[in-house]
Amino acid sequence: MYLGIDMGTSSVKVVLMNDAQHILGSSSQPLTVSRPHTGWSEQNPADWITATTQALDELKQQYPTELAAVKGIGLSGHMHGATLLDQQHQVLRPCMLWNDTRSYKEAAELDANPQFRALSGNIVFPGFTAPKVVWVQRHEPEIFAKVAKVLLPKDYLRWWLTGEYASDCSDAAGTAWMDVGKRQWSTELLNACDLTEEQMPRLVEGTDVSGYVRPELAERWGMGKQVVVAGGAGDNAASACGMGVVTKGSAFVSLGTSGVLFAATERYLPNPASAVHTFCHAVPNTWHQMGVILSATDALNWWSHIAEQSAAELTQKLGTELHKPARVLFLPYLAGERTPHNDAAIRGAFLGLAHATEREMMTQAVLEGVAFALKDNLRALEQAGSKLERVIAVGGGSRSVYWLKLLATVLNLPIDLPEDNEVGAALGAARLGMIAALQVDPLQVLTAPVIEQTFEPEIALLSDYAHAYERYRLAYPAIKSLS
Repeated sequence: MYLGIDMGTSSVKVVLMNDAQHILGSSSQPLTVSRPHTGWSEQNPADWITATTQALDELKQQYPTELAAVKGIGLSGHMHGATLLDQQHQVLRPCMLWNDTRSYKEAAELDANPQFRALSGNIVFPGFTAPKVVWVQRHEPEIFAKVAKVLLPKDYLRWWLTGEYASDCSDAAGTAWMDVGKRQWSTELLNACDLTEEQMPRLVEGTDVSGYVRPELAERWGMGKQVVVAGGAGDNAASACGMGVVTKGSAFVSLGTSGVLFAATERYLPNPASAVHTFCHAVPNTWHQMGVILSATDALNWWSHIAEQSAAELTQKLGTELHKPARVLFLPYLAGERTPHNDAAIRGAFLGLAHATEREMMTQAVLEGVAFALKDNLRALEQAGSKLERVIAVGGGSRSVYWLKLLATVLNLPIDLPEDNEVGAALGAARLGMIAALQVDPLQVLTAPVIEQTFEPEIALLSDYAHAYERYRLAYPAIKSLS
């Protein structure tokens, strides 16, 4: 048996997987996000421990025999968070999350240093870890002076589970402190932030053994001795492992809180100017490129709150047959945007509202705005050297047939929907735990899922949506000065 622990922004999910890679059970425990100021987004790391403990306690009650047979655990988590610990392993402040953009000035300053793009292969985005820690140095110097370790969120879970300070290359690549081509920490980039490698966790590959579950925790959940904890992966690389997106040409689109278009590559192919992320994959000697938008289902959930109907109710009212593009245009920049704009200050908008505008049209516009933003990502990936022929859909938004038909048409790509909805980051983490425990070839384990349905582009509407997308592209420069 193997466990996958995925620490998402809104919940911790744990899945129990057997040797045949079937999910036997799962438990999900909620998390909350604190937004004390505009652009801030934080969580208390103690809440991660509480949620994970509750999830594992629940699985212990339901599957005691199976949990006793667990041999490996894999970890996945949201990337870029700055979890700061002192010499006594105590958390110094709330963790600044991936969608915390307060450090946009610090990010711009670091990005102006040519070493960062040259070594990390990426723009220094405000959401990355490095500018957050520089922000702490400037605004909370008494805390910065006590920093003994900087951990990514899932790696704080690792320390709690194993007592080991370690991180995997895929997650560490999103800090802006890593030489991504060499898959190691960069002394130059750390020194530019007044940090040293001693303050970083040691690096391992996602398929490596990073440590073993502490005896007292193993006893709590009835596990045996020497339960392996794999290096694991950042959430998107873990999702890729769950879908077998680990070889050149394979790709997925994620409609989660954020939106991601992810393509595996066999070589390190940096292209910072495109605002595409180029990171290490969870598999050794493999990399990936991805475009990221900050608000995907987050945009729909925002509109759901305003409209006072659930997201499911709103999308169901659109039916399942794809409509012509809405007359209303929605820009999903509720928290700024990454790819392709790298703009923390831009904010969203509805354009083209009229007396005749109804709720259903605005819902359609929200879905279209997210699809158009992902089309921006597709163009950026193509500029960076990744040519996609089809993608696998994952994330909560993939439950909407309408949204998948729309996305296939906007991207002009077939979209494959897996038969099993447990193909995301938690499954990928469990698979990495299996590889580490058994020391087997990753490609034997990281296979593609069975596809339930494929959504082809709707040929009759391609031209209409191409024109609507060009209108969308004109909107960003038009509203930039007003945000």
